[in-house]
Amino acid sequence: MKHILLILTAAALFAGCYMGPQGELVGVYPRKEWVQVNPYGMNYIHLGSFTMGPSDQDVPFALNSRSKTVTIPSFYMDATEITNNEYRQFVYWVRDSLFLNTLAEDDNENYFFAEDAQGRELDRFIDKGYVLNWEAPIEWENEDVFDLLYDEYYLQGSDQFYNRKELDTRKLNFRYWWINFDAAASREGMDEQFSEVNSLNQLHSIRGHSDRSQFVIEETINVYPDTLVWVRDFTYGFNEPYADAYFWHNAFDDYPVVGVTWSQAKAFNAWRTQLMNDYRASNGDVYVQRFRLPSEAEWEFAARGGLELSPYPWGGPYMRNNLGCPLANYKPMRGDYVEDGAAYTVPVTTFAPNDYGLYQMSGNVAEWTNTAFDETVYEFSHDLSPEYTYHATVDDPPSLHRKVIRGGSWKDIGYYCETGTRSFEYRDTAKSYIGFRSVMSYLGRGKAGDPEDWN
Repeated sequence: MKHILLILTAAALFAGCYMGPQGELVGVYPRKEWVQVNPYGMNYIHLGSFTMGPSDQDVPFALNSRSKTVTIPSFYMDATEITNNEYRQFVYWVRDSLFLNTLAEDDNENYFFAEDAQGRELDRFIDKGYVLNWEAPIEWENEDVFDLLYDEYYLQGSDQFYNRKELDTRKLNFRYWWINFDAAASREGMDEQFSEVNSLNQLHSIRGHSDRSQFVIEETINVYPDTLVWVRDFTYGFNEPYADAYFWHNAFDDYPVVGVTWSQAKAFNAWRTQLMNDYRASNGDVYVQRFRLPSEAEWEFAARGGLELSPYPWGGPYMRNNLGCPLANYKPMRGDYVEDGAAYTVPVTTFAPNDYGLYQMSGNVAEWTNTAFDETVYEFSHDLSPEYTYHATVDDPPSLHRKVIRGGSWKDIGYYCETGTRSFEYRDTAKSYIGFRSVMSYLGRGKAGDPEDWN
């Protein structure tokens, strides 16, 4: 009787299993349920519309923006500016990958795998053809290993200072790839192929089978911050202690990274994306959306914290509370930098966050956005997730290399700390008062339920 009962139970279970489409449109099965978890250190920003642009009179008559209602889809944003210690993780990863790659090329089998994750043999002589073994500790006590890495990556001879063993940061170059969707979506991206089109059928063939590689852009960039910005930015001023110690010393671990160009911030996000996706792939999970710099509209929407038409992230028209205390790290008065409690930058969580839980969207350091600067962009940009991303080349005029920065900094007056104030800097420049934070698009309409449970 027990055996009959087991057989009937098993039959009932199998009867409930998926038996194929059976002639019906049911989609691909099975598919994992997707639950998007907040990336560590990021807050969820729910979709919405807002009035983008100045919330106060145009004091300096900049005439570079006007008010405009736009809609922003849901996304995630770093709760704080990227810190020195967080950016240092990127620098150390580049350093260690160079070390491991040099040891692997020296035919040291401890530092590479000759098979991929599926166990297939890799050809080590075609595009390297090996995978670095990140689990292998570098054997610094081995004289051959030490001499190889020291001679290749450390300062030598007259470049040394008091015989210190210091890394040659000029060697810290990071190679990465990104897809130029703008070119891929436009006819201009296929001009060379179109020049040989002889018929309409051939045209359709090219549109459907264009060479995808032309839109996959490879870039190599040095990742180490420019520490000399502290000296270069201020003529007739003494800021050498910050140039000497601000990035590497643990006293400044929780301070915002500065001296990073727009291009370096872009490379950081490419590395951060691959770091997470490699980990997810190793666990059999699907990739997440890429980390990136926010658009100008996303940045302003997040900075306002849901307070419509408010000049500052905390609401109200003033940079001080009712006790007269500064609410951000900025330049309160001419020549007086310390009324807000600091002469330079402060740790990234020093002042209270806005209603979205984002710290110091005004003051401390201004922040790079992905948007190219144009005085008239509000006139022609779309009202749904507006963006303007001109990919300037070396031959283009300098004006096309301008990128929007937002939020004001420790050395700026209150006007530049307003949520609607626009400014710019050239993308290949680094400053002691510009940092950045990352965003990631949310996949789907947006979160439901109690907003208090979103973060």
